[in-house]
Amino acid sequence: MKYQFPKFVFALFSLFIIAFTFVSCIINNPKPEECDVITTTITKIEEGTSFDIVFKNNGTDFYYINRGLEQGLNLDSLNAKVLNKTVTLHLPRLIFGTSEHIAQLTVGDEIIFSEF
Repeated sequence: MKYQFPKFVFALFSLFIIAFTFVSCIINNPKPEECDVITTTITKIEEGTSFDIVFKNNGTDFYYINRGLEQGLNLDSLNAKVLNKTVTLHLPRLIFGTSEHIAQLTVGDEIIFSEF
C-alpha cells in the first residue's frame, strides 16, 4: 500500500492536466478583449471539415470560421468580398497561444462575420 499512494496522486494529477488542457482549448462566446487582432491578405478560401470555412494567406497560415456554412455564410460571396484583400481577424487567445478560430472578420470598416 505504501507505493500505491504516489501512483494514485500521479494518476490524478495527470488526469487533471489532461482535462484542464482540453477545457482550455474550447472556444465559447469569445470577447474582443480576449482576442489577438491580426491583419493579413487572404489568398484562398475553401470548405473545411464539419462545414468550416478555411481562409489561407500567402504564407503558410490558415484561419477558419467554425461551422461557417451552417451559419449562412457562402463561399462565392466570401470570395467576392475577401479574396486577395487585406482583412482584420480577431483570434481568441488560448493558454498555449492564439487560436486559428476567427471570432470576427472585417474588410475595411465592413464586418463580414462576427461572434461578438
